[in-house]
Amino acid sequence: MREPRLYIVRPEDIFEGKATDIYFLRTRKILEAKGLCNTRVRYELHTYGLPKGYEWAVFAGLEEVLPLFKGRNVTVYALPEGTLFKSEQPLMVVEGPVCEIVTLETPLLGLLRFASSVATKAARIKKLAGDKKVLFFGLRAQHPAVQISLDRAAYIGGADSVSGALSGEYLGLEPKGTMPHALILVFGDPIAAWKAFDEFMPPEVPRIALCDTLYDERYESLLAAQVLGEKLVAVRLDTPRSRRGDIRKLVEEVRWTLDLHGYKNVKIVVSGGVDESTVVKLRDIVDFFGVGTTIAFPPSIDISMDIVEVYRDGGWVPMTKRGKLPGMKQLYRCRPIYEDYMVPWNEAPPKCSDCSDPVPMLTKYIEDGKLVKKLPTLVEIRNYVLEQLRELPEPTPL
Repeated sequence: MREPRLYIVRPEDIFEGKATDIYFLRTRKILEAKGLCNTRVRYELHTYGLPKGYEWAVFAGLEEVLPLFKGRNVTVYALPEGTLFKSEQPLMVVEGPVCEIVTLETPLLGLLRFASSVATKAARIKKLAGDKKVLFFGLRAQHPAVQISLDRAAYIGGADSVSGALSGEYLGLEPKGTMPHALILVFGDPIAAWKAFDEFMPPEVPRIALCDTLYDERYESLLAAQVLGEKLVAVRLDTPRSRRGDIRKLVEEVRWTLDLHGYKNVKIVVSGGVDESTVVKLRDIVDFFGVGTTIAFPPSIDISMDIVEVYRDGGWVPMTKRGKLPGMKQLYRCRPIYEDYMVPWNEAPPKCSDCSDPVPMLTKYIEDGKLVKKLPTLVEIRNYVLEQLRELPEPTPL
């Protein structure tokens, strides 16, 4: 009898170019047979269209893709991780012998598209939430093999905390969460569950009571405040859609009741199916948003990778497929109004209209397989995203 297993790609298969589409392996075999493997090329990564309603996206995943080129005769230029970009702008250039790169296209795009898509949705929600906290609870929506990448991308995009237990070990982020319905159902009594949580959890863990399991949300919220007193930081409403009705009316009722009984200090967390429109609808009366699937399964940022130059007869020849712009390019940005210019690599940019001088955005990260640029910390990348978000108008809620 065949034993069940987890279907997870080994890291060495990714780094060795085995985790790829079969036509890339066939391409490399043909190039090797024809003696063309050392032909130097420049691949450009870009997007030629963002999801409907998106004005910008967040470039994320760079730190995860750089190890693909370690020890290879490859040079990599890229935007800083966390840079907000628009459609049809260059994100990265990979230069080197074609056979050093061709089988890495699949994992390279997969890593960048995954991280950028998650970070972009998290950034949109954080921008709409303003000074209210966004808690990412979306691990159960994805394969467990990508938990760390998922938490990392959500945090880069602006989530204030993540729930993955391993994110402390891998990312240095203290995982945060509340309590599941299972705890209350096993006790059969919310009061007993809340008291047990308070008894066994260390003082630094916030006392946030789940208040929608067995009784009315208003009743359970007031009950939790009375039972836990000053220890209670917040109540969490995770009411399923089938029971919600008008979620704003429900939250208003809970807030009114807590305030009426002297518990104005108790905050409210709303989770369960939270999306951009939910955030806009509730941000004036909710203190925390627990967001899961909306961030974990976002619209895809469709990043493409194409050869744009080939080295022939002692020089670089601009060359790409139809529908794409040939030649290596540089992206210049003027701050603070995000006036961008895309020009051929060695061409000077035009002057900014009414702000600072244009800054070149693509810089060298790897030269001949060696890292040549210091990488920022995870917190620094997130702060960079938040800094850019402050300078942009709110996105249109989807």
